[in-house]
Amino acid sequence: MPPTSDARRRDTWLFWITALLVLGAGLGLRDPWPADEPRFALVARQMVESGDWLFPHRGIELYSDKPPMLMWLQAAFYAVFGNWRVAFLLPSLLAALGTLWCVQDLGRRLWTRKVGLYAAWALLFAFQFTWQAKKAQIDPLVTFFITLANYGLLRHLLLGPDWRWWTLGWFAAGLGTITKGVGAIALLMLLPAAVASLRGWPRVRVHVRDARFWLGPLAFVVAVSLWLLPMVAVALATDLPEYRAYMEDILFRQTAKRYSQSWDHHQPPWYFLGVMLAMWIPPALALPWALPAWWRRLRRRDARYLLPLAWWALVLVFFSIPDGKRDVYLMPALPMMCLALAPLLPGLLRRRWAQALLLASAGLLALLFLAGGAVLSGGDGALAERLQQQRGLDAEGLHAGAWMLLAIGAWGAGCVLAFRRRAAAALLATLAGVWVAFSVVGYPILNDASSARGVMAGAGKRIGPDAELGLVAWKEQNLLMADRDAVDFGFKVPWDEQLRRGVAWQAQAPGRWLLVQEAALEACLDRGRIELAGISNRRRWWLVPPGAATGPCEASAGERARAEAGQGHEDDD
Repeated sequence: MPPTSDARRRDTWLFWITALLVLGAGLGLRDPWPADEPRFALVARQMVESGDWLFPHRGIELYSDKPPMLMWLQAAFYAVFGNWRVAFLLPSLLAALGTLWCVQDLGRRLWTRKVGLYAAWALLFAFQFTWQAKKAQIDPLVTFFITLANYGLLRHLLLGPDWRWWTLGWFAAGLGTITKGVGAIALLMLLPAAVASLRGWPRVRVHVRDARFWLGPLAFVVAVSLWLLPMVAVALATDLPEYRAYMEDILFRQTAKRYSQSWDHHQPPWYFLGVMLAMWIPPALALPWALPAWWRRLRRRDARYLLPLAWWALVLVFFSIPDGKRDVYLMPALPMMCLALAPLLPGLLRRRWAQALLLASAGLLALLFLAGGAVLSGGDGALAERLQQQRGLDAEGLHAGAWMLLAIGAWGAGCVLAFRRRAAAALLATLAGVWVAFSVVGYPILNDASSARGVMAGAGKRIGPDAELGLVAWKEQNLLMADRDAVDFGFKVPWDEQLRRGVAWQAQAPGRWLLVQEAALEACLDRGRIELAGISNRRRWWLVPPGAATGPCEASAGERARAEAGQGHEDDD
C-alpha cells in the first residue's frame, strides 16, 4: 500500500528536524578549535575590526593561503548576530543543510521522493560529512558550492534543457572557486555528459549548439570576478609590495604550484581509497554490493548513474595525482556517491546480511563508548593521562567526559534493543545520539583546552589587566582568545627571530610580558623566572616576565632545529 501524503510529509519533516538537531547541536557552546577554525575566525574578526575585507590579515601579516569567501561569511554573520561563537559556525551549518537539500531534491527528481530521502539520510550520517559540517573549515562551504553546481548541471543535462539551472550551476562553480581553488572541479561533470551525448545515451544532452550554452561560462567568469577583479585591481594600483606578494601567492603558489609541487601532506596515490572506506561509513559499507549493481545499470545506458559516478571517478583521479593529499580534499565527491547509491538502498536494506551488519555496527559503537567511559571513570590509566597531558583536562573534566561516554553507550544499547527489527534506524539513532551528546556535553568540557581560552584567560589573570602581552611562536587561537590587544611579531617569521623581536619589544617599556610556546624557549631566558601558563592543543605555553632575558637571544643549532621542527608542523591544509 503506497504511503499517504501525511506519511510522506512526516518522513520529510523527520529528516529535516533530525538534520537540524544533529548538525546544529552545540551551536554557541564553543570557541574555534584547531585545525584551521581559529585561523579563519581570527581573519574574519580582523576584517570587522579593520574594515579591510579585500586583503585579509593574520596578525600583522597578510593571509594569502585561501580566498576570503568563508571569512567574509563569518564576518557578515557576526555583523548580524554580534556573537562570534554563533557566527563562525553558521556558514558550515547552512552549507551542510544546503548540500543535503541538493542531494534530496536531485534524488526525488531523478528517481522518487523515497530515493531522495535515502540519499539525504546516507549523506547526513556519513562520518566525514557530519564531522566536517560541525566544524568551521572551508570544506563544508566548498562542498556545498560544488554540489549546487552539480545540481544545476544535472537539472539541465538530465532533466532539461533548463538554461536557468545551467547558468546557476556554472555560477556556483565560480563561487566554489573563490572559496577554495578546486571549486571548478564541478565542471568535470561535462566530460561524461559529452561522452554520453555523443554515444547517444538516452536522457542526456549537452545542447552545445544552442547560443545559451555560453551563459554558463559567462556566469562562471562573473562569479570569480566578484573577488578576483577588485583584488587584482587594488594590488596593481597600489605601490605596496605586500599586496602584490599576496596576489602572486594566492593566484599561483597556493593553486597551480600547490597542486603540481605539493610541499606538505604527502601521501601515496591510493590514499583516498582508504579515506573512502574509513570515513564514508556507514554508506560505504554498501559499496561491495553496489559496485556490481552500478555496473548493470551502466550497461543499460542509464545516464542517471553514469554522470555522478563518472564525476566521482574523475575527482578521485584529480586529487590522487599530486603528492599532497588530505582526507577533506575528496569530501565534495561524497554527495554524488550517496546520490548514486540511494536507489539501491531500499533493496539492499531488506537483505538479512545488511540488517545484521548494521545492527552489529550499532552494538559495537555502544560497547566502545561504554568501555571508554568505564576506563575513563577510574581517573587514571593511559587514556586519562593522555587527556591530562595533551588536552589539559583536570579531574572534573575527566569525570564529566566519562559520564558522557557512558551515557552515549547506554543510549546506543537502548537503540539496539528498541530497533532490533529495524537495523538502519538503530544505527542512525545511535549516531544521532553520539553527535548530539558530544556537541552539547563534550564541547563545554573540551573548550577551554581545545580553544586556548583557558590558557589565555589564565595568562591574562596572572599578568594583570594593565600589562601588555606579546606572543612568540603563537597559534591563531592565542591571538583570538587573548583578553587584550596582544602584540605579535609575525606568524611565518622564524621562531628564533620572533623571540629576538619579542625580547627587544619587552625591554622598551615596563609591564610587558611574553607568552612563548615551549619549543621556542632559548637559553637566554632564565628558567627560574618563567612560569607555565598552561597546556592547550598538545602544546605547553610559558609566561616570560619583564627582565627574564639574561642576555642576547641567539639560538644554538639545537634550539634552532627544535624550533624549525615545531614551526614545520603547522595545522594548515
